[in-house]
Amino acid sequence: MIEQIVNKLKDKKIAILGMGREGKSTYHFLRKYLSDQVFTLLDQKNFELEQESKVQKVVGKDYLKDLENYDLIIKTPGISLKDIDVSSIKEKITSQMELFLEVNRKNVIGITGTKGKSTTSSLIYEMIKAQNENCILAGNIGIPIFDCLDGANEKTIFVLEMSSHQLEYLKVSPHIGLILNLFEDHLDHAGSVEHYHNIKMNMFKYQTCEDKMIYCLSHETLRRKIEENCFESQAYPIDLVHSNGTVYCKEKAIYFRDKKIYDTTLKRNLLGYHNLENIVFALTVIELLHLDNEKAIQVANQFTTLAYRLESIGTFDDVTYYMSLLSTIPEATINDIEALENVNTLIFGGMDRGISYDKLIDYLKKSSIEHFICMPTTGYKIASYLPKEKVFLADTLKEAVEVAKKVTKKNTLCLLSPAASSYEQFKNYEEKGDTFREFVTQLN
Repeated sequence: MIEQIVNKLKDKKIAILGMGREGKSTYHFLRKYLSDQVFTLLDQKNFELEQESKVQKVVGKDYLKDLENYDLIIKTPGISLKDIDVSSIKEKITSQMELFLEVNRKNVIGITGTKGKSTTSSLIYEMIKAQNENCILAGNIGIPIFDCLDGANEKTIFVLEMSSHQLEYLKVSPHIGLILNLFEDHLDHAGSVEHYHNIKMNMFKYQTCEDKMIYCLSHETLRRKIEENCFESQAYPIDLVHSNGTVYCKEKAIYFRDKKIYDTTLKRNLLGYHNLENIVFALTVIELLHLDNEKAIQVANQFTTLAYRLESIGTFDDVTYYMSLLSTIPEATINDIEALENVNTLIFGGMDRGISYDKLIDYLKKSSIEHFICMPTTGYKIASYLPKEKVFLADTLKEAVEVAKKVTKKNTLCLLSPAASSYEQFKNYEEKGDTFREFVTQLN
């Protein structure tokens, strides 16, 4: 694999676009295997590297100015090109993900969707690893694929979480592809909802009749996008609502065709209907790989939520605090509330990315939640549509926790589920989650 990738890059005039985690991973990979080659590194912000031999750096506001001068542009996921004309350079744009898939896609399971990617990817990985140690989890989960190739071989199974950023310029699809759902998101990167949804379709677009596509039939937007396209791959639709799919629900049991693969009454750590869907996606992959279903079920029911995703911080003064920092869209916050059921106080709000909050507003108006603690910027906007007696405005997270401590009824829950991204006041969702945990423990 490594040799094939290196041969594609040898003697090319290469630019690495973006020097975040994946950009630095790409640089170290190229430096290791093409030590005599000169590379150009581009980023809007200045950056430092441990070793900068045979490197040209372009930084500042004009870092995208001369992209046509390169043979190959290895783009990192965080860089958006929506504000420039890429028509003349589109064929030059590639990525770690694409370079890897071009040389090895037969043992690859790709997972995308607006929400649930990390949980489903991790769950599939753990299910497979319980039966086959030769398995690697990488991609948008925070592990660049180039960092995982040294110990891999032709039999290694790769479970790859794939964001819309990673799919945008992809011209090759994995052997088994999953699209969990489609909602409105990432308008700041994609530019429009339609473009964002079309990007997601690259998961299936380049599959052949020998490949497999798994998607949720009961998610209407996703179903329509699938119907609009004539994908060649073998379809395995999941439908837990109307029981029309290859995988369906009947009398509290999940079936793959006529084979029962899961009992929905079993106790599990992953709460909520959305997590049941995630489990079913994972079990469908297990069926396609012809692995042991019973062993996979044991993994599914023992699997604990990933950090910052509907995570319990603890119970203080008879109030249990939860945080779900990856719930950056209205639908995810609604799922959190329904999964926990006993939410008395909801803390929400964050960066305004232009998405619609009508659905969340209608849901909150009808809910039994008694206290809405609204934070800038989106929380303040939504607050004006909610019952005034239930609304509390908080400028900071510390203030929000102080209010929650005062107003939340005993033997109920306080949930931080922002329905927006965290970037206005925090570097990322991890920083916001750690800060929330700290305030909850300190103030109680």
